Amino acid sequence: MISNTTHSESPDAVTAISPTDVELAPITSHSKQDDPFLVAFAEPFDAENPKDWRTGRKWAVTDVLSATGFNRIMVSTIIAPALSTISAEFDMNSAESAMALSIYLLATAFGPLFIGPLSEVYGRKPILHASNVWFLIWNIACGFARNKETLIACRFLAGFGASAIYALANGVLGDVWRPEQRGRSLGVYMLIPLLGAAVGPIIGGFMANRTTWRWMFWATSIFQAVMILVSFTAFQETYEPLILRRRAERLRGETGDTRYYTIHERLHANKSALRILGRALVRPVRLLVSHPIIQISSLVSAFYYGILYIVLSTFSDLWIYQYHQSVEISGLHYIAVALGEIVGAQLCGMLMDSLYHRLKARANGEHTPELRTPSVFPGAFIGPLGLFLYGWAAQYRLHWAIVDLGAFITMLGMQITGMPLQAYIMEAYPEHTSSAGAASQFPRSLTAFLFPLFAPTMYKVLGYGWGNSTIAFIGLVVGLPAPLILWYYGARLRTRAQASY
Repeated sequence: MISNTTHSESPDAVTAISPTDVELAPITSHSKQDDPFLVAFAEPFDAENPKDWRTGRKWAVTDVLSATGFNRIMVSTIIAPALSTISAEFDMNSAESAMALSIYLLATAFGPLFIGPLSEVYGRKPILHASNVWFLIWNIACGFARNKETLIACRFLAGFGASAIYALANGVLGDVWRPEQRGRSLGVYMLIPLLGAAVGPIIGGFMANRTTWRWMFWATSIFQAVMILVSFTAFQETYEPLILRRRAERLRGETGDTRYYTIHERLHANKSALRILGRALVRPVRLLVSHPIIQISSLVSAFYYGILYIVLSTFSDLWIYQYHQSVEISGLHYIAVALGEIVGAQLCGMLMDSLYHRLKARANGEHTPELRTPSVFPGAFIGPLGLFLYGWAAQYRLHWAIVDLGAFITMLGMQITGMPLQAYIMEAYPEHTSSAGAASQFPRSLTAFLFPLFAPTMYKVLGYGWGNSTIAFIGLVVGLPAPLILWYYGARLRTRAQASY
């Protein structure tokens, strides 16, 4: 339970270590050799190490996070079929109506910038519980809104709480799963949340015709209350520095010896709590501004995430106005979107793990984050292909199954593109996966907010054929060079990057 290191508790030993050296070099097992007071996870197995937990315990934590993510993401799109009803009741113009839907996504851009760093200071568990309750309160308030201003404000505040799922997912999955399990764990985790974005309009379509739109918020709030109860019992702390700090505190209390310490306690020695918190809160912004690998991977992910929300926000209108179907039937076409994402996530999970093992073997067993980037290429071709099919089939009003097939292929390709990039960020920033995830989520949420705002005008001017073709061509230009850059220059860019501390 206690590992050794060359560091000691004496002031002289502390000052002999350059802070820059500590920040730039992650603490690895070869530096823990001579200090009996350094508290770290034992090798090769430690029951308290989240990566050594039994498989069932890992899946319990993953599934709780996944189910919570389903509800939070579903709420982002569930009101889409009811926007016309809400607009009529609150006398909203088209811009205000779009804002009622999209403001939730804008909040998910800013929320992770705070929530991710907070989880690296106070741990994953309290942040998850606090954000769950925050989201529940404001989602209920949406159902009781009596004017458009209240609805839009409550949607923003609910989205802020919901954004915790984006900040915590990378961190928790990075805490409990090892690189060789990355593909499968990501695929299973994303299985339920991916349903949320597509299932939301389906449920919303039926509720819009059969009951008041307010039940969209009340029903999801009931589910959220259940998930809060489940998370309080099933979710356990996964943040390694916090687990080790508690162990060190326990050892100091049991032995009365104050020399026991963790490497993170040593790293933050002589720093005030306010300074530690301030440094953590600006970390996602620093990563986004100064780290090229965050910028490159985020650009690709953000573009495809924006396309996802173009499809989600306009798909119903396509079937209602282009194919003259009912609101309820139009919502059923989102099944194709959901299936594309689910199949893409599962195929990508298997592809990632298989390709990772092969590339790692060729690299003589050495693990580097760049081993994830070749998995991006299939999706970079498949996604645009689906957009071409979807756009021109809709333009010429071909059979609905062909349009749905195009949407299916589009979503499948986007998942195969996005998952390896997510894994790359997780493994490039093992010390601060939540902050890195928050940095990459910011542009993603911005495109999810902005792209649906111009999508109706784009389709009106260019039509579905050239509208989707334009997006597909941009996708090829953005999606193909990025993995090549990361493959050839990623390691060099990571070396030159400023320390994530």
